[in-house]
Amino acid sequence: MSSSAPDLLSIAHLLADAAAAQSMRYFRTPLDIITKADESPVTLADRAAETAMREILAVRAAADGIFGEEHGLERLDAERVWVLDPIDGTRSFITGSPLWGTLIGVLRGSRVVLGMIDMPVLKERWVGQAGQGATRDGQPVHASSCTEVAKARIVTTSPDIFAPADWQAFDRLSRQCAMRRFGGDCYGYAQLAGGTIDLVVETGLQPYDYLGPAGVIEAAGGVITDWQGQPLGLESDGRVIAAATPELHRQTMAILAA
Repeated sequence: MSSSAPDLLSIAHLLADAAAAQSMRYFRTPLDIITKADESPVTLADRAAETAMREILAVRAAADGIFGEEHGLERLDAERVWVLDPIDGTRSFITGSPLWGTLIGVLRGSRVVLGMIDMPVLKERWVGQAGQGATRDGQPVHASSCTEVAKARIVTTSPDIFAPADWQAFDRLSRQCAMRRFGGDCYGYAQLAGGTIDLVVETGLQPYDYLGPAGVIEAAGGVITDWQGQPLGLESDGRVIAAATPELHRQTMAILAA
């Protein structure tokens, strides 16, 4: 059974609403924090939010696949796959920062056809649909026109996410930019879609970290790939370049590879 794009969007809104209802119950409250195998913290809020999202998909899109951070993989050979990160920026969440979000991506084949970055504390919802542009709370947004690294505003979550060689490459790149900032987790991708950040470069990401943002950034006119310029998918290596323009993206790749 196939849903049209508006149906997919309505489901995505339901998922984001359900996740926020769970996560906001726990935000800035005492939490039991568990360390996962990859040493990232997970909380009761993460798990409750993804459970709520999966319950909706079981009713509204039962034949679709799910690639979720907390509760595993289902039907990845389906026509459509929902890629879910209930709380992107768990460290921000558990330290009381508002810069965490819920990420939703919809893959059809290998293509992201819908992306969503929901920021419950900020009350901002960023949406991108292939061929239909990107919005923040229903208002159109677009990536900037920056074409030069020397004029770019660059952001990454933390130096701690980089292996030594990748950090050297990022440091070399970012010191050539007009401004570099750290922190923000998924919000950096939203800022790029909105034109206030020009470049995001990261490593160590999982599909649920980058596929939702990819849908927003591409719909906003930006470019997002791996460090080799290949399209992002479920098998990507977790190194991501998001740039406002193709020219900026090409310059960034060249500097990282130098």
